[in-house]
Amino acid sequence: MACASFDTNSTISESAAEPDLGAGTGQTRRILLLAALATTACLGCSTHARAGEDPPGSDERPQKGDLLVFSEGDKEGKLITAADLTAGGPPVHAWPKDPNTSVVRSASRLNEILIIKLDPAELDEKTRARAVDGIIAYSAICSHAGCPVTAWVKSDVGDKEVFKCMCHNSEYDPRASAQVVFGPAPRRLAALPLALADGSLTVAGNFVGKVGGAQPG
Repeated sequence: MACASFDTNSTISESAAEPDLGAGTGQTRRILLLAALATTACLGCSTHARAGEDPPGSDERPQKGDLLVFSEGDKEGKLITAADLTAGGPPVHAWPKDPNTSVVRSASRLNEILIIKLDPAELDEKTRARAVDGIIAYSAICSHAGCPVTAWVKSDVGDKEVFKCMCHNSEYDPRASAQVVFGPAPRRLAALPLALADGSLTVAGNFVGKVGGAQPG
């Protein structure tokens, strides 16, 4: 009985082993096929990711000679001309654009700029020196916590309209080099000298002052 039992178990074990080997071979083939498909898919994804990367120079600070383009709205990406600005505001938001490569320097939020046209007689001497026909430009990033400066409103401490950061209510007077007139901001907005070239606004020099916030937002 013991021998018969042993022979029966051996036969069953051997029979069971054969399908396992076949299944293993089939499974190995399926794994290899899936791996090949996954590799092909990943290669495609890598190519797509590389194609979607920001172009060289897009995160560099504004350079002398850069053009200025709208950063938002219906005219996003189009050149800003003096005729696009309304005297007395509101300001427009802009990115610098490399005129040689056509790369818009929008990969860093620190490159966004506020541009406004004011009466040249209202500008102090230093501000007037960086302006062109009353058009002046500043960093659009609050010097307090790095929030965007988005509002053009009547000041809480005067009768003139000012730039305002709605995060912590810091206010800046663009007529006086964007000095702080209200709120916790520790310093003025960085200024960007401007020029005109064939009617379009261009950058005439580097930022004057530090760009960005003094503390995390």
